[in-house]
Amino acid sequence: MRNKDSNRLSVLRALLSQTLNASKTSNPINTDMQMLALLRKSANASKAASEEFKNAGRQDLADKEDLQVSIMEEYAGDVKVLGEEEIRAAVAGVVEGLRSEGGKLAMGDVLKRVFGPEVLGDKPVEKGDVARIVKEILAEKV
Repeated sequence: MRNKDSNRLSVLRALLSQTLNASKTSNPINTDMQMLALLRKSANASKAASEEFKNAGRQDLADKEDLQVSIMEEYAGDVKVLGEEEIRAAVAGVVEGLRSEGGKLAMGDVLKRVFGPEVLGDKPVEKGDVARIVKEILAEKV
């Protein structure tokens, strides 16, 4: 506010508003990963709005949305998440463990074990990336 950066201020106010609205639902934002998902969802919505404005010939509004996207991506880029190699190693370990136990290799079973407290637990990880990696590893092992 003191820097008179109205674009950054409007992004922060919108995020605070979305967080407050989420707190009134059955699914409030409690973790950094949920906040990161909210940031990415908002950035994607702003990208779509920017494209719509460009198609409608409103370059001024498209530029404003593009600036907001860059601010949201700046915030989202500062959150450290586990790399793909670490996730692959964890998923491969779980798949091998299930295979040695004689358990079935269903995606749901693997995901439950991967997100369990002994494997990934509360580590910062993108659930979509984990699901994609589980699908890939299960497809390789079949």
